Amino acid sequence: MRENELSKIVFELGLKIHKRLGAGLFEKVYEECLFYELQKAGLKVEKQKVLPIVYDELRIENAFKIDIIVEDILILEIKALEMSNNIHKAQLLTYLKLTGCKLGLLIYFGTDVFKNGVNRVVNGL
Repeated sequence: MRENELSKIVFELGLKIHKRLGAGLFEKVYEECLFYELQKAGLKVEKQKVLPIVYDELRIENAFKIDIIVEDILILEIKALEMSNNIHKAQLLTYLKLTGCKLGLLIYFGTDVFKNGVNRVVNGL
């Protein structure tokens, strides 16, 4: 399954969660629910995946954590906020570059209309 197919599944499951729980909960709640739904759908998912970064000869083991990675190719950053933030997009793009992944979704569960809170971030897709 490719990135775009996975992103469609993630969107549908995120919408299901948003309809059921609404906005206003902690980020961790949405992350856990989405992780659960993705596993239930039979996808390979990892949450809070810690990855290193190498700078010159320095290796920093716990440099960053990816909220959720799906099938080793799609990165999900989950936010409980209602608005998009350029810092979050820059952070996700950095994660994409460091992992070699081509697509990430920045999902803001704090929005009234779920589709307005989903942003695609691409790295050479």
